[in-house]
Amino acid sequence: MSDTATLREAGRALLDAAAAVADAGRTGVRPTAGEWNADQILAHVAVINAATIATAYAVASGANATFDNRTALDTWTLRRVIERAGGNTGLRDRIGRQTDALATLGDPAFSEADLATPVPTLLLSNDELQLDQVVPLKDLIAGLAGVELPGHTAQLLALLPDDDRTDGHAPQ
Repeated sequence: MSDTATLREAGRALLDAAAAVADAGRTGVRPTAGEWNADQILAHVAVINAATIATAYAVASGANATFDNRTALDTWTLRRVIERAGGNTGLRDRIGRQTDALATLGDPAFSEADLATPVPTLLLSNDELQLDQVVPLKDLIAGLAGVELPGHTAQLLALLPDDDRTDGHAPQ
């Protein structure tokens, strides 16, 4: 992966949004029925990050690798991850460390051949199939940086009162 700047920036923006939500005391707020609170969003991201790291290292070890995000959608799993991380602060710390690990998925640790390895991928969102196809590992990582993290950053920012979204507390 030649450009880790996008991944690092997406991770920083997510963590800035999570900190703004925590500072505003809004971690337990749900915007609408069926949506996640801040801790659940962060737990979901932590599971997705861990699964991406595991997939990348499976590829590097020569093992058959797949990526399936269904575990990251399971509410019991999210509660367990929240508890094990120690809540919001622990989740933010975990995601920060995972972002650092994800940003190393390039030379010299991963070759271009590793990053081009096709990975059978299953992605769901709100019980709707988003993707069920083989994608190169590098595209899986790029999707994390370009779609997944920014989408969850927006979810976190939606938890803030309108005043806090525009007064400099929220990341730009």
